[in-house]
Amino acid sequence: MLKPNSPASPTRFFVKREPVFPKAVQGPFRRFKWLVMILTLGIYYVTPWLRWDRGPYAPNQAVLIDLAGRRFFMFNIEIWPQEFYFVAGLLIMAGVGLFLVTSAVGRAWCGYACPQTVWTDLFQHVDRLVDGDRNAQVRLQAALWGAEKAFKRGFKWSIYLFISFWTGGAWIMYFADAPTLTVDFWTGQAAPVAYVTVAILTATTFIMGGFMREQICMYMCPWPRIQTAMLDEKSLIVTYKDWRGEKRGSVKSAEKNPGEFGDCIDCNQCVAVCPTGYDIRNGQDIQCITCALCIDACDSVMQQTGRPRGLIDYATLDDCEAERAGGEPRPISKALFHTRTLIYMGVWGAIGLALLFALGTRTRIDLAVQKDRNPPFTVQSSGEVRNDFTVKLVNMQARPRLMQVSLEGLPGGTFWTGDISRDAAARALTVTVPADRVAPLRVYVVAPAGTAPQKFAFTLRALDAEGGGDRSEVRFDAPRENSDDDEGEQE
Repeated sequence: MLKPNSPASPTRFFVKREPVFPKAVQGPFRRFKWLVMILTLGIYYVTPWLRWDRGPYAPNQAVLIDLAGRRFFMFNIEIWPQEFYFVAGLLIMAGVGLFLVTSAVGRAWCGYACPQTVWTDLFQHVDRLVDGDRNAQVRLQAALWGAEKAFKRGFKWSIYLFISFWTGGAWIMYFADAPTLTVDFWTGQAAPVAYVTVAILTATTFIMGGFMREQICMYMCPWPRIQTAMLDEKSLIVTYKDWRGEKRGSVKSAEKNPGEFGDCIDCNQCVAVCPTGYDIRNGQDIQCITCALCIDACDSVMQQTGRPRGLIDYATLDDCEAERAGGEPRPISKALFHTRTLIYMGVWGAIGLALLFALGTRTRIDLAVQKDRNPPFTVQSSGEVRNDFTVKLVNMQARPRLMQVSLEGLPGGTFWTGDISRDAAARALTVTVPADRVAPLRVYVVAPAGTAPQKFAFTLRALDAEGGGDRSEVRFDAPRENSDDDEGEQE
């Protein structure tokens, strides 16, 4: 049998994961992580249960992705498929917002608000609740399996599973009325896709938050690599000030040899509290998610040993160089608002204002027209020429609306719909469109004999006090004079 370190043993490209047991820490950044975790999890779990009165014709769930109705509701805002540019705009704002945050304060998204970070942090608190703090977790990990270890593992994993199940269950509530879907789910009447979705999300949350944790951030997520490319010497990052900390030595060594040792006493508390187990004293790395818990730990040690705080701190590389040379670090406000950050902020704000303007000025009715291509026209026995169209009237309001469809152009032309007779043909017709619905109409347009091919338009106008309208230009096909092609059909 080959020994692991034998020259003849095969090369190992992967090593077994070493579990990370972060130590509990107190401080401003830990409190901020608590705040973010409570807010984000609260929003995620509670939002589907919020109600919002939109009238008798629309759902009353505050946030709803209505796939069946092809609409998205968010409080007083309703987005239809043809308004998808609002969703695209929000996604662009989210991307630019991430660039803005990264440019200003490094990987703060990874350290505080990323779902993987939030659920990992929650599961780590479960670890401390069941197994104890770091030292107790290390001892339990090294202990042989017995009644105590089996009980604690089973109890802890049951809590993991409970959290994971409710995570998956909360997700599907965004796609249907939450109270109704809850009853259907537990009585076995929900759609199969609901059970499959909950099962998949339960498994992924259980595995990623409970067991893979930092491996997701370090090996699976591409965002750390992207963020690294966006950092520069003006970005605030968690930094170990090596010129102040080195050479490392204990408090007793520093007392015996004044001036020989730096402020770092090599207590490794910064490593012990790190969720990924990284040593920030080695410099910036993708293993550092910028949660700043090492700052809380180091500041606590500095206070206990009578040294000034800030050995590990949020700082820019430019400020670190200035401080190394004996200068004073800039206020954080000046470090935050540098040129690139202001550019990102301007772009982000401009997109937001454009979306708000479009949202405030949009009409709540829409008109879509599609022409039949086969045949392009028919010649009536009277010599009149007929074209057929499918006209869709969209009412985006939560109430029925009276609308008028009319022809613009096409001299002498009239039309009728499949719901009325040919004798009722006119230049304009009135239609009641139900609330939050698309009303498709089969429309037949006729023009006098001898009418040449030309463009004209359907116009739509709301007849209520709110008003609004839309217009769609189409082509009227007719026989071409002196044409050898028999394009139409004789009736």
